[in-house]
Amino acid sequence: MACFPLWKAAAIGQSGFGLKSRSFVQQYFEALRPPWRGCLNVMFGMTWARAAIFFVSDKGRQELLNGGYNPAVASFVPSMAISAFVQIVNQPFTRASITLQDPQCGFSRTRWFPTIAVLGHLRETQGISAWWLGTNVALMKTVPKYMIAVAVKNFMGQWLAAVDSEDGAGRLVHSAKKAVSAGVAGAVLTNPMDVVRNEMFKTGQPLSTTVSRLCHAGGIRWVARGCLHNLVAVAVPIASTIFLTDAFTPFCC
Repeated sequence: MACFPLWKAAAIGQSGFGLKSRSFVQQYFEALRPPWRGCLNVMFGMTWARAAIFFVSDKGRQELLNGGYNPAVASFVPSMAISAFVQIVNQPFTRASITLQDPQCGFSRTRWFPTIAVLGHLRETQGISAWWLGTNVALMKTVPKYMIAVAVKNFMGQWLAAVDSEDGAGRLVHSAKKAVSAGVAGAVLTNPMDVVRNEMFKTGQPLSTTVSRLCHAGGIRWVARGCLHNLVAVAVPIASTIFLTDAFTPFCC
């Protein structure tokens, strides 16, 4: 709930939706403001997705390590499989949620359940396959993002000096370093895929056409479009998920 305005600002910045403000700072704060349409489905989608990704990644890693697999395989395979699964399941709702952030979207003002209205409109006008438009690039974005985040988390956990389990403050600092490193790495390295996916949602064009148009319009600069927004919107929830999991684990286990 707390991170939804950040997600909204990132979605608008990466999609290039038109805003009334002109300066970067003014546009950012305009994008943060209500209305927060699609908040509940974004919140639910992110909650179950991140819970599943980090839970299955940790459990899968431990099982593979116990089975004698290489640590790199144990880190990447579970996170890759579960990230792909949750992205495919969430894709229709992701597309509807991003569409609702467009100030020109009429569904957000005229329907009680705008997310369902967007999905219904897409099915009627473009067929049900339109719900999964951009799944290929979304997988190219989401799967590496969480694979990178999980791998960085595991690497930092091993690389940082061990902390006494009785040192509560030291353990939290140790966890914060892991969490921030993982969140920043996952957000920055996959920003171009977010831009391409959101452009595909906006125009309905396939991957190759979208990338070609972006490069033709502004060169390679599009890869950084909305990166600062995305850095905050992605790094904060990923880092907080990792940090809070570590913080609560001693009380739950």
